[in-house]
Amino acid sequence: MQKQKPQLSVEFAGQVAVVTGAAQGIGRAIAEELQRRGARLILVDRNREGVAAAAESMRASQGSQVDSLVANLAEPAEIDALAARVQGLARQVDVLVNNAGIELDLPLGQITAESFDRVMAVNLRAPLLLSQALAGQFPAGGGAIVNISSIHSSHAFANAIPYACSKAGLVALTRNLALELASRRIRVNAVCPGYIDTPLWDEWLRGAADPAALAEQTEALHPLGRRGVPADVASAVAFLASSQAGWVTGTHLVVDGGLTVRAHP
Repeated sequence: MQKQKPQLSVEFAGQVAVVTGAAQGIGRAIAEELQRRGARLILVDRNREGVAAAAESMRASQGSQVDSLVANLAEPAEIDALAARVQGLARQVDVLVNNAGIELDLPLGQITAESFDRVMAVNLRAPLLLSQALAGQFPAGGGAIVNISSIHSSHAFANAIPYACSKAGLVALTRNLALELASRRIRVNAVCPGYIDTPLWDEWLRGAADPAALAEQTEALHPLGRRGVPADVASAVAFLASSQAGWVTGTHLVVDGGLTVRAHP
């Protein structure tokens, strides 16, 4: 029997979703989930080849419209240019997912002003500027912005000061944007993932002294018995962006398999 393609949902039918950091990992999974639920996609990434390949794969799998744009979100001028290109592609934006981010693992003594500013520029300033630039493209009926933060926003880990500060700031930005944009009926929420198996995680794991032991250790940290996968985050984002969360704004949803509720000695 010939395998049929999965049917598109109508949940986001007629809506345009912009997803940053969409070439791989969590961002790509979010884009695929929104597409599966009917959204038209505009993928954004600084990796030209990666984002083009992701867009082509999604067009082939579902047959729906997917555009890809290249931008370095650390540069404010590129964010302005990106917003103009989005406007040229779509009549409106209904969903914005600020997922793009970088992580630098540095002990206190090795943090420089440049390294700190680099992380903050991508992880915190870019979501602010892109939300600001695209807010006017949302329809009168509103829409949703979902920011991808982290459990680092509320829990301390070694060698993570710049990343943690950026992600804590992103939760604060989420609350304040929710207040600022409420009159436009734009809801703003955040998702705070824990350990998620992505290409970046795999790369980090390979660099460990004992990858097998580290993999086992990080699995054991989670009461649900496993690390997360990108689809876990994507489902949470799709909920917050949907009408099912129509009265939810200014909050953050922790998606970490119970990691942060466990008391550690």
